[in-house]
Amino acid sequence: MAADDPKTLVSTDWLEAHLKDPDLRILDASWYLPDMGRDARADYAAAHIPNARFFDIDEISDHRSQLPHMAPPPEKFISRLRAMGVGDGHQVVVYDGAGLFSAARVWWLFRLMGKTDVAVLDGGFPKWQSEGRPIEDMPPVLRDRHITTSRQAHLVKDVTQVAAAAKLRDHEIIDARSAPRFRGEEEEPRPGLRSGHIPNSKNLPYRAVLNGDGTMLAPDALRSVFETAGVDLSKPAITTCGSGVTAAILSLAMERMGKRDHALYDGSWAEWGMYGDLKVAKG
Repeated sequence: MAADDPKTLVSTDWLEAHLKDPDLRILDASWYLPDMGRDARADYAAAHIPNARFFDIDEISDHRSQLPHMAPPPEKFISRLRAMGVGDGHQVVVYDGAGLFSAARVWWLFRLMGKTDVAVLDGGFPKWQSEGRPIEDMPPVLRDRHITTSRQAHLVKDVTQVAAAAKLRDHEIIDARSAPRFRGEEEEPRPGLRSGHIPNSKNLPYRAVLNGDGTMLAPDALRSVFETAGVDLSKPAITTCGSGVTAAILSLAMERMGKRDHALYDGSWAEWGMYGDLKVAKG
């Protein structure tokens, strides 16, 4: 069991011990790919950790963009979180229904907005349920809470910055998609996207940083996994994936390892694979 850290990752034991803390806010950030055949909001309505609020990754996003669930402008983040009763001075814990899948994306989004008192629940709702911990089906009582943001621009990269990094090789670009997708051997789940990967990027499928029960590997083991994937940890890193969700798992893993110089490519392959003038590598 990795050490509890309210700024990165906490255990189910830690969360149950703090359930009644007045300044704790729990977010169910479940989100699924279409082929997973699950309805995140319906699952939340049927059962969730007591007092958890539902965080809709697709709704709390930048709807001005054609790309999926891009980070929202700060004013939209503020309005949605205030209405959810999440604000300054709160310790936030985020979980999801897959174990550790989409929760890291919301952890990263809070960090992008300058909020650091936020952690992912290690093993998520499946681990919580399997241990017989309390659940409920009632929505929490919400009261507006003042929240401020301070956008940390260094935590996100756009396509121009990633293209420059790929050409200069001054960053490690780490792709969290599966190996067949990275190599261009499988079609992308989103129609119209080319297959392959960003030139000079490395492949580290997000499942490689997780144990079988959906918990994250310990820091020393994480470091070994990154090094085995050929990642030079002395370079600043950019994480990427299909649409910026599982990339955040690698960002969380690096934070757990004590590596701070990492950013996430928000557009990820949904953007890169769409534009024919951007080079694609295969194999």
